[in-house]
Amino acid sequence: MSGAVIIGVGPGLGRSVALRFAREGRPVALLARTDQGVRAVADEVGRLGVRALPLTADSTDETALRAALDASARELGEPDVVVYNAAVIPADSVGDLSIRGHQDAWAVNVGGAIIAAGHVLPGMARRGTGSFIVTGGMPEPKPEYVSLSLGKAAVRSLVTLLDRQYGPHGVHVATVTVTGPIAPGTALDPEAIAGHFWRLHIQPAPLWEREVVI
Repeated sequence: MSGAVIIGVGPGLGRSVALRFAREGRPVALLARTDQGVRAVADEVGRLGVRALPLTADSTDETALRAALDASARELGEPDVVVYNAAVIPADSVGDLSIRGHQDAWAVNVGGAIIAAGHVLPGMARRGTGSFIVTGGMPEPKPEYVSLSLGKAAVRSLVTLLDRQYGPHGVHVATVTVTGPIAPGTALDPEAIAGHFWRLHIQPAPLWEREVVI
């Protein structure tokens, strides 16, 4: 059984999404910038009796990201689903960041998603199946989160573009748009949010949703 690739695994939503797919018996490749956090999640997945492949790659490093995706395909097979969850969430207003600062934020929030999509979606289209799901946010832009608002608006547009290109070939492209801070025990509990990623992945094509806002 081909599995899932989760890009942007940490102690919050990335962990919960990985565990949600693992509980469904799917092997999971876990990508993060640092080794320590990703191995902790891999250990949790392993305790469920499911194979986990921890990989270290910065989503803004195109070469490293592509290499990690290739390593996942070699070890676990071509993925059924890729989740792009990498993000930086600074509080910044207009004028706070330099051009370079905005470029750095965009590279994580949007650029990595573009590279990942370009790497895996053509193969999914050839197979006629697969899901590419992005963690979205900021359905309404906020002046105190300028770079994040711009990044999430771009992600929403990217999902629309990818859906138009790859949806007719059997690939479900969608975003789970989170409207506020994620925290256990709240309305935006990461375990509950992770359930939406699984639900989108298994939706039959006639019922595909492109965006879930929670």
